Amino acid sequence: MVAYIDIHPVNPQPRLVTRVIGILRSGGLIAYPTDSCYAFGCALDNTDGLDRIRRLRQLDARHHFTLVCSDFSQVGQLVQVNNATFRLLRATTPGAYTFILPALRDVPRRMMHPKKLTVGVRIPAHPVTQALLAELGEPMVSSTLILPGESEPLTSGWEIRESIGHALEAVVEGGDCGREPTTVVDLTELPPTIIREGAGDPRPFR
Repeated sequence: MVAYIDIHPVNPQPRLVTRVIGILRSGGLIAYPTDSCYAFGCALDNTDGLDRIRRLRQLDARHHFTLVCSDFSQVGQLVQVNNATFRLLRATTPGAYTFILPALRDVPRRMMHPKKLTVGVRIPAHPVTQALLAELGEPMVSSTLILPGESEPLTSGWEIRESIGHALEAVVEGGDCGREPTTVVDLTELPPTIIREGAGDPRPFR
């Protein structure tokens, strides 16, 4: 049975955060709140979790998964960032953006776009997400929780539990976090290209 873990959206309880991380480290797939909407999450080395996200969302090999990071030091270990890109990232994060950038060699090939060898990265502002990342100590694989045939993501933990709880190890309830997914910005070349407009203000990239 799926674990339903109700965490305070502003002051996450450490014991509950530790419980969620235990599930992630044991190979679990979770649904968790972010500063844009709910998302799927699994540990970086969880190949089965990645495949399960693909099946649940019916994604093809060209989909950009996102590596959710706690700070810039983690981002710098995953993707190539030049000075101009660094300034854009500093000005807009943490926040509801996903950035497409060239992946470094330490990123698992299964995470990359098969031809472009790029990956999505983001630094969220949500207190629950930041608490999970701090306890995990490494980036988390993530994908927006939009189900096949739907145009909007699910917006609350209880709704996710009722809909797809059978396919998850844990649902993290952290309050309503909105319906808009992140704004996706391709920073592989400058000027940037906005791939998807969402919760993050697109004006800094125009």
